[in-house]
Amino acid sequence: MSLELKGIEKKVGEVTHIYNTDLKFEKNTINVLLGSTLAGKTTLMQIMAGLDKPTSGEIWFNENNVTGVKVQKRNVSMVYQQFINYPNFTVYENIASPLKIIGIEKSEIEQRVGKVADLLKLTPMLTKKPMELSGGQQQRTALARALVKDSDLILLDEPLANLDFKLREELREELPKLFKDRDCIVVYATTEPSDALLIGGYTATLLEGKVIQHGKTLDVYNKPNNLDSAKVFSDPPMNIADISKKGETCSLLSDKVSWKTNLNLKDGNYKVGIRPHNITTYKEGDNSIEINGKVIISELSGSESMIHFNNGNLNWVSLSEGIHQKDVGENTKLFMNADEFLYFDSNNRLVGNV
Repeated sequence: MSLELKGIEKKVGEVTHIYNTDLKFEKNTINVLLGSTLAGKTTLMQIMAGLDKPTSGEIWFNENNVTGVKVQKRNVSMVYQQFINYPNFTVYENIASPLKIIGIEKSEIEQRVGKVADLLKLTPMLTKKPMELSGGQQQRTALARALVKDSDLILLDEPLANLDFKLREELREELPKLFKDRDCIVVYATTEPSDALLIGGYTATLLEGKVIQHGKTLDVYNKPNNLDSAKVFSDPPMNIADISKKGETCSLLSDKVSWKTNLNLKDGNYKVGIRPHNITTYKEGDNSIEINGKVIISELSGSESMIHFNNGNLNWVSLSEGIHQKDVGENTKLFMNADEFLYFDSNNRLVGNV
């Protein structure tokens, strides 16, 4: 089983929503579409489902060309960001609805609904109507309806975006377990890099209708092909600075900060990408270098401290574990783990770390 997009493009009038795209998803895999709002994730999913037609290109499923085949003739389930449940149906009837449409026997419906309801902790709510449920329970109901159908392709379009933080974390951890033993392909769209890292599997980074990179999630995160892919896969936003390299020494062009590197790079100018969690209020790693900055914003959560600071003509973001109070306007000392830096050439391609 595989889903393959071959040269897919989507235009609306003169505006291109999806540029030439080739993607292949294999059986029993979870695949993440990662990109900001309007990156093209939903459009790609609708094309995969048969809800929308590509302007050009083909979609192949199980080695069959299904381009133009209507969604009703495909074994596909899709869950959207907004809860979509039948308000006059009970939870049981909502979950069972796709099985009744295709004429499954009552005894099998009861068995399959019971199994998926137990899996998603909905058994006590089966006789309730959607309006009697919390937002999280309503989304679980929508997920259950997608799972009960035993679809070949399950599309999840930011399904956790409207949930509160605690429930989002809980469901995000459960999702890979839900699909572990299912004979299907799962595609999950999100704007959150943390979703991709926790879900694992494979990730495609998208920017303005273009698929920038596709591969195993950790490979895409640790070795982005280019600066755009690295930026898509960083939240808070990646810190980017111009540097020069001479011999074994790299230096910020905007400051006197320098560090040693054994990377095989020619002398010259590069860009360095530094994820916020690699700039902290404490030393981390053997190659920790000091940088000074003026605090612009200081944000504290229960377990992390985010500091926005200015260094030269650049605004930087630091993310440290624990509570580290800093006052706005304060000149502070921070530390960067140079071993985790990503280096990019003049064409914004990753170099040295490959």
